[in-house]
Amino acid sequence: MRRLQHLRPAKGAVREPLRRGCGDGTGVGGTAGKGHKGQKARGKVHPWFEGGQQPIQRRMTHKGFNNARFASVYQVVNIGMLDRFAPDTVVTPDELKDAGLISSRLKPVKILGHGTLSVRLTVCAHAFTKTAADAITGAGGAVEVLG
Repeated sequence: MRRLQHLRPAKGAVREPLRRGCGDGTGVGGTAGKGHKGQKARGKVHPWFEGGQQPIQRRMTHKGFNNARFASVYQVVNIGMLDRFAPDTVVTPDELKDAGLISSRLKPVKILGHGTLSVRLTVCAHAFTKTAADAITGAGGAVEVLG
């Protein structure tokens, strides 16, 4: 029965370590595989060291942080475009998509306050500017913020 203490690697699978600097007959005697003199023969040289030249991490410009990946991108609709709906209509993103005012039902919608609104509407959107909300409520309508 085999036991853990009797396990050995296959014959020829394990080589003896290379003994550097143990004479010319070993093939790695004399300079011990480090070539002839120079900085790399004498000590550790980091891979990013460029011999006194300005290092690449200091030559490159600092780009900084950009919030564009995390910013909310809204589809915008001005209240002047909402006059096309019939009075007392509930305007949702689906209605806006069907009217061709936005490109996608999935992206959030923001209502902006440019233009005038003369129709009483209930507008459902993800965000409103203060002037847009005031104009909608001023025309007798209601504002609903979607979650």
